[in-house]
Amino acid sequence: MINKVILVGRLTRAPELRSTPNGVSVCSFSLAFDNKNKAADGSRTSSFINCTAWRQNAEFICNYCTKGTQVGIEGNLQERKYTRKDNTQASVIEIIVEGVTLFGSRNNNANNNISSNSVESNSGYERDNDIDATFGDEFDDIADDDAPFH
Repeated sequence: MINKVILVGRLTRAPELRSTPNGVSVCSFSLAFDNKNKAADGSRTSSFINCTAWRQNAEFICNYCTKGTQVGIEGNLQERKYTRKDNTQASVIEIIVEGVTLFGSRNNNANNNISSNSVESNSGYERDNDIDATFGDEFDDIADDDAPFH
């Protein structure tokens, strides 16, 4: 079976680095992205997905990302079950981040693409600029309004 998720969105809050009792770095964050379909009134709708990153990915996100930073993440879906304080069972679906690419912050229009090592090794590209060379100029004429993420 295949369990692979690739999303591009913006962090809804600043990530916070924590450590497990064994010293493993972990950070949780929420990623917001625009949905393809619009609401009945014609406005865009957004989704918010919880994500968890471990080790180097967690440190990378906490070092380079703030609220509003646009990132691309690669990972897999995981269901986590737990017991609430009232003793009822609950579950959460989240993305476990395997790789991340930083596209920049909302306040920083410069295209400073930075990737964590795991994305570079998984993608086979050393830099994101190599993707431009692979696909050429076929996407240069897409208007900003037509892009799914703002």
